[in-house]
Amino acid sequence: MRCDYFDAGVCRSCTHLGEPSTDQLAAKVAHVRHLLADVPSASDAVWLDPVASPPVGFRNKAKMVVGGTVDAPTLGILDASGRGVDLQRCGLHEAPLAAALPVLAAFVTRARLEPYDVPARRGELKHVLVTLSADDELMVRFVVRSTEPEARVRKHLPWLLDALPGLRVVSLNVQPEHKAVLEGPREIVLTEESSLLMRVGGLGLHLRPQSFFQTNTQVAAALYARGAAWVADVRPRSVWDLYCGVGGFALAAARALDPQPDGSVPEASSPGPSSVATSRLDGSVPDVVGVELSEEAIVSATLTATSQGIPARFVAGDATAFALSATPDEVPDLVIVNPPRRGIGEELAGWLESSGVPNVLYSSCNARTLASDLRAMPSLTVREAVLLDMFPQTPHYEVATLLSRDSAPGSR
Repeated sequence: MRCDYFDAGVCRSCTHLGEPSTDQLAAKVAHVRHLLADVPSASDAVWLDPVASPPVGFRNKAKMVVGGTVDAPTLGILDASGRGVDLQRCGLHEAPLAAALPVLAAFVTRARLEPYDVPARRGELKHVLVTLSADDELMVRFVVRSTEPEARVRKHLPWLLDALPGLRVVSLNVQPEHKAVLEGPREIVLTEESSLLMRVGGLGLHLRPQSFFQTNTQVAAALYARGAAWVADVRPRSVWDLYCGVGGFALAAARALDPQPDGSVPEASSPGPSSVATSRLDGSVPDVVGVELSEEAIVSATLTATSQGIPARFVAGDATAFALSATPDEVPDLVIVNPPRRGIGEELAGWLESSGVPNVLYSSCNARTLASDLRAMPSLTVREAVLLDMFPQTPHYEVATLLSRDSAPGSR
């Protein structure tokens, strides 16, 4: 991949640009295996073939800082002085997303959305956040300092919808503070539709504003497929998906565990561990519950489950607190964790170690914290692991592991 921005020195985000994709993938595999080499429970793990990604045109998401002026806005990043650097032609974005960026820049001018000047602490529009679905449909979020531009955005919205026929969701996110925070808590949806349908691996995941979804749709599909295969191998009667986001792992797990022929969804009960353990004691439908701090993500996941008849339920709450409040009788057969880069932390790792949970599926975007967490769970052995190249051209990657106690079903 060649990049004019990289060659000119204006953007160095793709630190491995110019290296062959096969070499990048091999280096990442070597890196994660080195990090896990001193984890006793991972010494005999079976490493599956790594999952590669297209080297370009793979990003379904653009997080563009807005700079410049109303009449000449930049969409990209800020330089060292806080001035806008335009990156509309970034080759990492999927083609329909890249094609939408000039239209959005034109909309900034048309709606007179003054870019926020960081050094001067003046202006209104901070970011333009764009997400593309597999159906080439778009969600666009304008991050602004206040609701002042709402009337102008609404006035010119018909023009934007006409210029981008695939645009489904448009919102204003209000982030008034002068600090490096991508978005604020308040979201004003301006379109009739409030969620974007993300088709991945046979699932149609509803994505609302402020809900997390993986940046690379193709690799995300492989990640959920691998998770579903491990779930089918373990055959748990009960599953917790902690840090579930919009429910990708939980929904894939429920699908893999042979839901009832009529596709019925277990009746929701009180949002606590006791409801998880007791809702399906007859074993007719394995009980699958997702837990996520983001209420918007829970709304998204619940909408997917109910609209597609998938037997999974979702609870808004802290993952660690949810686990720590469980009694021994409420411990599930499988816990899935997909935490942010900081990992699951000492408390949750300690609970997983002492709870007796027989199986854990740990998906990590930071192998260093994964290694630390695994060392805190020595009684859970890494059976299989796989690296997925979610972020080509960078040193980052996703790694998924299946852990089991020696007495667990399917363990070696």
